[in-house]
Amino acid sequence: MPLSMSDVEFGRMTIKEIKMEEKQRPPQSHWYELYAQPCLVELLGSAFFIFIGCASVIENVDGTGRLQPAIAHGLALGLTISILGNISGGHFNPAVSLGAWLIGGLNLVLVIPYWISQLCGGLIGATLAKVMATPDRYVNTTGAAFTGIVSDTQVPSALVGEIVMTMFLVLAVCMGAINEKTRTPLAPFCIGFTVTADILAGGGISGACMNPARAFGPALVASYWDYHWVYWVGPMVGSLLVGALIRLLIGDTKTRLFLK
Repeated sequence: MPLSMSDVEFGRMTIKEIKMEEKQRPPQSHWYELYAQPCLVELLGSAFFIFIGCASVIENVDGTGRLQPAIAHGLALGLTISILGNISGGHFNPAVSLGAWLIGGLNLVLVIPYWISQLCGGLIGATLAKVMATPDRYVNTTGAAFTGIVSDTQVPSALVGEIVMTMFLVLAVCMGAINEKTRTPLAPFCIGFTVTADILAGGGISGACMNPARAFGPALVASYWDYHWVYWVGPMVGSLLVGALIRLLIGDTKTRLFLK
């Protein structure tokens, strides 16, 4: 029986086998899914998270102290990660993106776009909180900007607090959501609980920011920049230390990588 053209060998494979392999090969992702979509998600998630965080501070009920902002920040972050995390990784924080890149969980080409998206999201969230708030409450809370540091003598303790609290948060993200050896489906809520615990523990020292985007948005909208640098240096140093710590403890990490 003569061979058909589909049975003729093409190198080591027949044309029929080549066609079957092409059908089985997964389609390559579009550039929008690879680059634009994750950044849009980081912007959206940061805006929602920071809006809820700022609103919880501005509208804080007398007598609740740090409890209301702590619970609001933690729940908002956990829920936002649960809803949007599968698209971008659910960072919503430049310090988290830095830590994710350091352990191999984020492609280098996305680091700067993520940071820009998160900062813009922070600006949007803080603006929405200002629009919603009554003028007197907004002024009384300085738009939920971080105002806890009022003198140079407070800087060392606030800086150490931001470093350590950010280390706890970034460690929860990297070990709970990125590293394949230790990942857990409960990661979004573990991360949210970490934020809640940090605010309850250190809110009186530095405000427990742990997130430059959370500091930047309200500071720009309210035009309050006193000791603002602490809320960049502390979280970024904490993230760098976590990257080194995870490499030391685990070595060559296996991670869930975004670029997808």
